[in-house]
Amino acid sequence: MEPADEVMPSPSGGQAKKTAGLTAVRSEREESGPCPRGNGAQPINSYAVVSYIPDPLGSYLDDMRRALVPDCIPHAHVTILPARSLSLPPEEAWQLIRDKAEAFPAFEVETGGIEVFENTFVAYVSVRKGWDELLALHDALSQGPLWFAEPYPYHPHITVAQDFDPALLWEIAEKARRLWERFPYSRKFVLDSLTFVQATSDNRWLDLAYCRLAAPCRR
Repeated sequence: MEPADEVMPSPSGGQAKKTAGLTAVRSEREESGPCPRGNGAQPINSYAVVSYIPDPLGSYLDDMRRALVPDCIPHAHVTILPARSLSLPPEEAWQLIRDKAEAFPAFEVETGGIEVFENTFVAYVSVRKGWDELLALHDALSQGPLWFAEPYPYHPHITVAQDFDPALLWEIAEKARRLWERFPYSRKFVLDSLTFVQATSDNRWLDLAYCRLAAPCRR
């Protein structure tokens, strides 16, 4: 496997995000409610909570991820609750998530540099600002029937490369750093919504529902 050439589309991000098995939730939606189902394979008992990253940052991160691992199907996000099985109906789980999320103030996230998880062979963009708020939101949601024995301590990040030949980890990380340095716009965004997602048997994700956080942060 050879890393992809460093050819990046424009970061202007004018197109709507749409991936196989995953329908994007645009940030301008104002009401909480269900999201359309995708066309993935059979859904399984594995759920997560994410927050999608708005354009132009989100679209650039998607393009960057495709340049690093061409066969991936990206949709840039920060994971709030990592994947877990549920012992209650997903509708009830979503009600618990939404009730807590809608009382949690929106906040600003600022991205940092490219780092790696050596044990799991993942390259990611670090979080420079908003770390404490992400931890607090994770801890607020990961309680009661939503609690799960996560295999690793929660570490806020934005994945840009995974599922590649482990021998290429440092080469891909270095390429990610070069690509990341080219991004010409703000590396900050307001995290103001959450999306409840479900895994499928072919390792894709379906959006189930979304909601807004309490209020936008003050810049």
